[in-house]
Amino acid sequence: MNQTIRVAIYARVSTEEQAEYGYSIDAQLDTLRKYCELYSWVIVGEYVDRGVSGKSIEGRYELQRLLRDAQDRKFDEVFVWKFNRMARKNIDLLHIVDLLEKNNVAFRSFSENFDTSTSMGKFALQMMGAVGELERNTIVDNVKMGHKQRARTGKHNGKVPLGYRSVKVDERGRESKIIIIEEEAALVRNIFEQYAAGHGLKAIANALNHRGHKTRTGKPFSTCSVRDILDNPMFVGKIRYNRYENWAERRRKGKTSELILVEGHHPAVISDELWEKVQLLRRKKGTMPKKRFEGEYLLTGLMRCPECGAAMTASRTVNRAKDGTKVVRMYYSCGRFRSQGSSVCHANSVRKDEAEKAVTERIRQAVAKPDILKKVVRSVNEHRSGRIKPLRDELAAVQARIDKLEEKKRKYLGLYEMDEIDRDLFVGRLNDLNKELDAELTLRSKLELELRDDQADPVSYESVRALMGKFDALLRHSPFQQRKTLLHLIVKKIKLDSNRRVESVELVFNDDTDKYFLSLAPSTAASVEGAFPIYGKAPIKKQSLVFTI
Repeated sequence: MNQTIRVAIYARVSTEEQAEYGYSIDAQLDTLRKYCELYSWVIVGEYVDRGVSGKSIEGRYELQRLLRDAQDRKFDEVFVWKFNRMARKNIDLLHIVDLLEKNNVAFRSFSENFDTSTSMGKFALQMMGAVGELERNTIVDNVKMGHKQRARTGKHNGKVPLGYRSVKVDERGRESKIIIIEEEAALVRNIFEQYAAGHGLKAIANALNHRGHKTRTGKPFSTCSVRDILDNPMFVGKIRYNRYENWAERRRKGKTSELILVEGHHPAVISDELWEKVQLLRRKKGTMPKKRFEGEYLLTGLMRCPECGAAMTASRTVNRAKDGTKVVRMYYSCGRFRSQGSSVCHANSVRKDEAEKAVTERIRQAVAKPDILKKVVRSVNEHRSGRIKPLRDELAAVQARIDKLEEKKRKYLGLYEMDEIDRDLFVGRLNDLNKELDAELTLRSKLELELRDDQADPVSYESVRALMGKFDALLRHSPFQQRKTLLHLIVKKIKLDSNRRVESVELVFNDDTDKYFLSLAPSTAASVEGAFPIYGKAPIKKQSLVFTI
């Protein structure tokens, strides 16, 4: 007698794909359901990520739920319309399929007609994944080539900076021109003039923020935003393009040698003379020796400003004692104050040694005193159980909004069928409703995932004590760089009270930190090199244990 195959259907479509190619979630699901019905397979679940790109699993809550259910053996096979619905990158696809196979779950694609339960199916998957990634990379290369050619002809690509606006010049919106917004342009000129007069980046940002000015994105000015304006040749009538390759992944490490810098078709905001003067100053300051910033700071980026909540960064003061000797004091200070000035926040400085001692002592106290740790564990379990009702209430509210949107869709369809509204109005309204519906469905998936985590078994005192014991032991005996790495892996944030004393330390443990870091025996004799092996990213978001001490 043949065993019934339990199937999980996964479907995904990004907003761009739906708009450009007409891909439809409903069409994918309908095709896969009919195929399952034909072979008498039992569909035990449908997992749908709407309006989400396949470049990453971040934000793909239904995929994460599917992988969790695969680990719980809730189905025998995952069925997709096309293999690239699961992942765009071949390495991500293979990671996911490997995880499914480890749990005896096959992966099948309808369009490519293979399943990974056979050797040929696995081979086909690898080949098709490689071909699919090549096809995607070729499209990306063609788009980049078009952008480069556009830049070489003096046309701007992408968003325009402060001082400019792009306006359409034809009905189709394919051609546009860049015009000056005089009010913003005056602000840009002022920034260049202030720098040319000898003012520094922070002084300029601070002055702008005190006067209530904002960047193009509506945020306060920082040293970085001022620097970006001063270094942008667009303000002198030029087009610069191709400074970096693969910015999303490599950031500033992707700097290229094939920079495009040509005269643009847009008007200049500042004169050539002012631009050259500012660039001369920028080059001169760029060749000045960097300030030596000695000292080992463990908690940079982890400690939060008690006033604005921004990350605290390293700072120091240098004074002279009465006998003339130099006295260096090291602090953690508000990062927003340091980059955006006193109109945004204040220094709220904390002595480095005092802060680091308070944090490590708090960890040691939690290990040394069982009552403290038992209280923490009890608080975690109470918090998790207390979150269930609010999450269920929010989930019910989201479901009610989904039902209302579905009802509106049916209503507009009825009006269209009775010829009471024209096609353009119907299509436009349907697109708007689908966007709202996609957002609500994504939120529902996220809440269901959170609710699932909070309904898991209670956290045991023994497991938390074991984790904290390993953590404390490594902090005691590891060299500085390892201690800093470990703290940044496990400490989520450190809150200060109004008196700038450590109020709480929030810790996050998951399977990977325990397996790859905490499981290593601490040794003072061990060298720093290789003490913390780094493995490839897992394709599934790990369940985390979060608690505060």
